[in-house]
Amino acid sequence: MYNINIKFFFFLILKTLIIIVPILLCVAYFTHIERKIMGTVQRRQGPNVVGSFGTLQAIADGLKLLVKEVILPSNSNLSIFLLTPVLTFSLSLMNWAVIPFDFHAFYVNINVSLLYLFAISSLSIYGILLSGWASNSKYSFLGSIRSVAQMISYEVCIGFILLIIVLITGSFNLIDIVMVQQNYNWLMIFQLLLFIIFLICILAETNRHPFDLPEAESELVSGYNTEYSSMSFALFFLGEYGNMLLMSSLTALIFCGGWLMPDLLIFTLIPGSIIFAIKTLVFVIFFAWMRVLLPRYRYDQLMILGWKKLLPFVMVIFIITYLLLITFNGIPNLLI
Repeated sequence: MYNINIKFFFFLILKTLIIIVPILLCVAYFTHIERKIMGTVQRRQGPNVVGSFGTLQAIADGLKLLVKEVILPSNSNLSIFLLTPVLTFSLSLMNWAVIPFDFHAFYVNINVSLLYLFAISSLSIYGILLSGWASNSKYSFLGSIRSVAQMISYEVCIGFILLIIVLITGSFNLIDIVMVQQNYNWLMIFQLLLFIIFLICILAETNRHPFDLPEAESELVSGYNTEYSSMSFALFFLGEYGNMLLMSSLTALIFCGGWLMPDLLIFTLIPGSIIFAIKTLVFVIFFAWMRVLLPRYRYDQLMILGWKKLLPFVMVIFIITYLLLITFNGIPNLLI
């Protein structure tokens, strides 16, 4: 029994590393892709010195942050100040436990995986709020308050969107949601307006342009992470980009069929995990593209958009979807 437990323990560690290490590499090269896209749009080179075509720039930046001096504010709450970057980064990684990369490729498969994602994503608010409070800085505290208000506002809208997806598919399980799209095509086709609203909401939820108000340098001096340096700043940075990668993969799963493609010969030869990665990459490029395309919103415009425009519209879609499901006696009759 003892040997079996040891083998299971090492198998669990290996399984965890197989998921975490590629995710960290993807997060690192997410920054490289973003900087290359920004450079192309702005007619400049972007990273091109470290490695061939700048491919090692992300690793060089990580090593630079690793060896930088750790600066601790004199009047801060040191225990919470040091804990919050670890909390934010850990929660970002915990979300990937229920993401299916293919029909049989996942860390764990639970029936309420969508609820798990929503619960863990909601907890990330505490890392941002506590980091601003523990820094004992007015700039950091103001940035954390604005960030939490923004994230809570758009989480309500995302919650209603996920409820609509559950109504349509009849399941909280991400694999079941993907398999429904195998029979009835992608949900993006049948819920195009909902898909567009979801894209807007995930930009605001991840504090990305044009909704990056918590990190508006001209007003807040980088927001909640102003007092952080070295690896503590790097953990916030990795957590933020990890959340963007997660939202990209979640969009591919619930709206674009995940690893599924039409039954054509060219698609049957490609592994499902590769198809899923390509779809996720499309939304990663979308995040980078929005950063160079749109100007930043004012904070009042951001809140008006979330509470007075998007949320009522999503609630109307929720009611209409529910009435249609009752009228047509379930999802098969609704989508055929």
